[in-house]
Amino acid sequence: MSNQRKRLSGEREDEDDEDAEGIGEWERAYVDDRSWEELQEDESGLLRPIDNSAIYHAQYRRRLRMLSAAAAGTRIQKGLIRYLYIVIDFSRAAAETDFRPSRIAVMAKHVEAFIREFFDQNPLSQVGLVSIKNGVAHTLTDLGGSPETHIKELMGKLEALGDSSLQNALELVNEHLSQVPSYGHREVLILYSALCTCDPGDIMDTIQKCKKSKLRCSVIGLSAEMFICKHLCQETGGLYSVAVDEVHLKDLLLEHAPPPPAIAEFAISNLIKMGFPQRAAEGSMAICSCHKEVKIGAGYMCPRCKARVCDLPTECTICGLTLVSSPHLARSYHHLFPIAPFDEVPALSSLNDSRKDLGKSCFGCQQSLNGAGNKPGPCVTCRKCKHYFCLDCDIYIHESLHNCPGCESIHRPKSVSLMEE
Repeated sequence: MSNQRKRLSGEREDEDDEDAEGIGEWERAYVDDRSWEELQEDESGLLRPIDNSAIYHAQYRRRLRMLSAAAAGTRIQKGLIRYLYIVIDFSRAAAETDFRPSRIAVMAKHVEAFIREFFDQNPLSQVGLVSIKNGVAHTLTDLGGSPETHIKELMGKLEALGDSSLQNALELVNEHLSQVPSYGHREVLILYSALCTCDPGDIMDTIQKCKKSKLRCSVIGLSAEMFICKHLCQETGGLYSVAVDEVHLKDLLLEHAPPPPAIAEFAISNLIKMGFPQRAAEGSMAICSCHKEVKIGAGYMCPRCKARVCDLPTECTICGLTLVSSPHLARSYHHLFPIAPFDEVPALSSLNDSRKDLGKSCFGCQQSLNGAGNKPGPCVTCRKCKHYFCLDCDIYIHESLHNCPGCESIHRPKSVSLMEE
């Protein structure tokens, strides 16, 4: 009987293997994604996809409340001028396929999105790229303010080789950032794929050197939690987290885009000389000081030494003057005075009368605030102007617009009336 059971079980395993091998690539994608778990039944018994917008908005508001509570309890100032090096682990561990299609492809895609978001949130800051492969740290790009330059260089070096060395990466970044002015905030963001680090010396001494240099190190792991990465972040005041999937990795990266709070007693306040260059005339020919190439009609002229530069913001390679434009200063102003979080409005029938006064549509996108069955849906309201906004507009106002449309519309009629008078 035992032999018969073993034979039957062996036949069943063979049948399962044959079934698995017979699944096509398009079917295997659905099996791996388990997309049927994203469905639910509605009131009529029909299937519909699960609406995750409410869950995402709840997580966003929870993070927003934590940031506002931390800002209210401690006297902080924002690091508006940031010098950030992004260190990407391109060791053999980056070729693993637990993140589809591979870790290195997923990291490159989200680093590209992070660089664009970083410069949108921090127009006066600069970014540099460093890769780790074969136990050596390589500088992909120097500190600069052009996102296209960083992205182009990153996409051309996607290759996973050898071991990873965290110490070599920290030594290289610390050497580059030691030349940064004292008013700049020095930061390192490390995307680490390996489960070990092959270092030529004592990494603890390197960590203390980074701490002495006021280098804020943050690590996002793609494998499992490592003690040395956690110790590095604790010593330097950075953040350490481990991504569980691709969506989580994207969220963890974007958390580093806004300027981090800097304790006022440790932040150095200095007067910074800045120049506002004029755009070069069309058809003019000059040698670009940053690329050492002849360019026609593209770039800006330094107001001090008349050197040609390609992009803003940057530092003039000839005289060292910080070159910016007025929109860059205006866009970094909102970090100093952020909008207060909107108040959540519970969807109760008693609020119908108050909603009629301001309308049943969102003040931002003019979409209806009513949900299924013409019932009041979830929304938020501004504390000052008392206008209602949908959940999508709430996120857009706080993360991108940085101005309340309702408050701006209240002050606009007064200025118009004065002009008419």
